[in-house]
Parts: sequence; structure tokens; C-alpha cells
Amino acid sequence: MEITNRIAENTKRLREQKKLTLDAAAGLTGVSRSMLAQIERGEVNPTISVLWKIANGYKVSFTSLVEDSKQKVSVIRAQEIHPLQEDEGRYLNYPIFAFNDRKLFETYRIVIKPEGFLSAQPHLRGAEEYITVFCGEVEITVAEEKLLLGKGDSTRFFADVPHAYRNVGEQTAELSMLIFYNG
Repeated sequence: MEITNRIAENTKRLREQKKLTLDAAAGLTGVSRSMLAQIERGEVNPTISVLWKIANGYKVSFTSLVEDSKQKVSVIRAQEIHPLQEDEGRYLNYPIFAFNDRKLFETYRIVIKPEGFLSAQPHLRGAEEYITVFCGEVEITVAEEKLLLGKGDSTRFFADVPHAYRNVGEQTAELSMLIFYNG
């Protein structure tokens, strides 16, 4: 299933499970009623920032908006994953393993092209990110603290504050990201 259709299904299902009107959902998320309606109809491919607003407003994980919720056992092939893009395609987020209520985490493969950047919204209270850099150099800003990570470096931080990722090197950076939702 195409990512836009998956996001449409999941966004509508979650809103209806919470018994929210589009107006109430817009108030919780900060995303306009018309944009939410377009997302639910599969007419637009929302940005990562918009999806985070929806996830935070609904108090759900990011991957609950992008996962294929009908699949019970899966092998994820790289060529089957369609990335979510930011910064004119310089920041690519490949959702790998979606959050579920028993595991409390989700994982992503992140590719940041030279000069690529993403400013992330704070996640749910207590959420932690675990990052490992496999190639390239990345500056991660957590609140006011800047961390410079290179190949093989890892970090863990509380992601319930503003944070950002920037490729500060000359080659494409590749990262593994795990987000843990601490009950």
C-alpha cells in the first residue's frame, strides 16, 4: 500500500477511535481542518513536521500514522520502503518497525544529504531517542546542547524537547533511530 494511502487510513482511524470531529482534531494538533480532511482522503502527502503535530496532538506514536497496521509478521525490504521527505529531499526518514503497545518503541533509517536539516517537534513526554551514525557526520541539537557525531558514534537523549539534526559533513549521513516511549 502506498504511504499516502496508509497515512490517510491511519489518520482517519485514529481520529475516529478518539471520537474527534475534524474541528476538534484541528484544535488538538494545530493542523487545519482542511489539511486534516485532505490527509484523510489521501489527497496530499504530508510533511514529517505535520505528521509529528498530528501524532503529538492525538498522543500516539509517529509510526502509528505510517504503519501497515494489518500486517502481523513482516520482512521489510529496503526497496519497498518509501521515505518521508523534508528539507527539499535532503532529509529522508524511512519508517522501519512501527510502534505497538507491547514493545513501546519504533525504529527508522534516516538519510541526511549534505547540508540537510530537520528541526523536530518535541515528542510525547518521557520519549527517548537512541541514534547510531553509520556513515557521515551529524550535528544533533537537543534543547540548547549540540552534539557532533561521526561514523560509529551513538547517543541517547530525551526527545520531549525541541531537537534537530543537521548533516555537517561532505558525504551523505546514514543513521539508525529508535524512539522509546516510556510508558
